[in-house]
Amino acid sequence: MKRKNILIIKGKLASLNDYTKACRAQGKKGYLAGSQMKRTAENRIKKCIAEQFKGGKFKSPIRVKFRWYEPDKKRDLDNICFAKKFIFDALVKSGTINGDGWRDVQGFTDEFFVDKSNPRIEVEILEV
Repeated sequence: MKRKNILIIKGKLASLNDYTKACRAQGKKGYLAGSQMKRTAENRIKKCIAEQFKGGKFKSPIRVKFRWYEPDKKRDLDNICFAKKFIFDALVKSGTINGDGWRDVQGFTDEFFVDKSNPRIEVEILEV
């Protein structure tokens, strides 16, 4: 491993259920709602990236460890970690990683915890 960095995103991101519900809204409104939800999440994540990584870039390939800290156990694990799509897209769009395909990402893991007072997502990026 050459380098190790952790990105912290405060609070929660939309779950798969939230995103699906937005996309299923009536007609064109649903498409726009889902698109807006994704754009809002990516912008929030890109702000965290800019503040915490300060323009740093990781060399491919990478491995990513996601640690999801929820305020309670109400949401299903698979719904929570759906948000990694938003995180990977924001990392690519910000130029922090080259891509999120097979060539650039060797794999990722998810761990889940409860932290009522400090829900967050920790994204550990490891160059391999």
